[in-house]
Amino acid sequence: MAETTNPVLAQLGWRPFFSEQVTPEQRGSCQPVRVMSVHRGRVTVSGEGIEDSISSKLPHGDGAEKRPTVGDWLLIDRETRDLVHILDRASLFKRPAPGDQRRVQLIAANVDTLFIVTSCDQDFNVARLERYLVLAGEVGVRAVVVLTKADLSSDADALVEAARALQADLQVELVNGRDPSSADKLARFCGFGQTVALVGSSGVGKSTLVNTLTGSTNIETQPVREDDGKGRHTTTVRQMHRLAPGLDGGGWLVDTPGMRELQMSEVAAGVTEVFDDVAAITLDCKFANCTHADEPECAIRAAMADGRLDPARVDRWRKLAEEDAVNSGAAALRRSRADKGRDRRR
Repeated sequence: MAETTNPVLAQLGWRPFFSEQVTPEQRGSCQPVRVMSVHRGRVTVSGEGIEDSISSKLPHGDGAEKRPTVGDWLLIDRETRDLVHILDRASLFKRPAPGDQRRVQLIAANVDTLFIVTSCDQDFNVARLERYLVLAGEVGVRAVVVLTKADLSSDADALVEAARALQADLQVELVNGRDPSSADKLARFCGFGQTVALVGSSGVGKSTLVNTLTGSTNIETQPVREDDGKGRHTTTVRQMHRLAPGLDGGGWLVDTPGMRELQMSEVAAGVTEVFDDVAAITLDCKFANCTHADEPECAIRAAMADGRLDPARVDRWRKLAEEDAVNSGAAALRRSRADKGRDRRR
């Protein structure tokens, strides 16, 4: 379609993966736009000659994943600007909705790189980092761990090494969120048309980092509470920000509210990728359905006994795998019920 070479769309992240989905009929009647932010019942979109807020309702949409989220590419009617179609996503971050495992909450779509932000204080948590790494691995997105507030740690370098040990070839960057020259370490991930997403707990410096990377002060920042070191939510809406022009041409950054709960669901491949050392050893167990509890000739228990595997890492792997199995089963049941409901309505 002609828009594939349009510089406005290219800067927004338009590429052949999306243009090849557009049918000849849609080329004349529809216009591609990207979702900049999501609000109740509406989305803010941007495209060639358009910046607008439109209804997020599809004519025949059913289910959370059939609704647009930040980063999505949409086709809208050129005349009415009604939403016609959500293009297939190159990547989609989602999680079970906090407090309601029956619902799915979409986080961001069509992300190229995930910045997992944590601070060098009591927020640094290996198990939480692994959860984010699993999400990135499941959807095939490059992950970069970004450590902030190095001045709060007596040995920030040790935290860098602890993060790097979580996954082979994992990129880890130690930055000062307020210093543009320090944040420039992230520039190579923020090229023209690229989309990066920031995830992490509240109070780790995400909003400060957003302001530095975008060259603005539009995002409010707040200090963490002194009693427990936990942050207050300063970002309440998932939205895309234009990166500063100096950052390799300027891509896009998706800021997300802090996540206090991150349940695993339908991420078996991601768990295997992050815990590839553990997964490889399970292949040597005598029984294919070994639970690694008390079965004879369990390779996992043997590896822990001789020091090849860290028991704490194995425990984290087991917890994530079991959590994923339970939530994935619930997700499959939810889809089955939704399908039956649609069949009854036909």
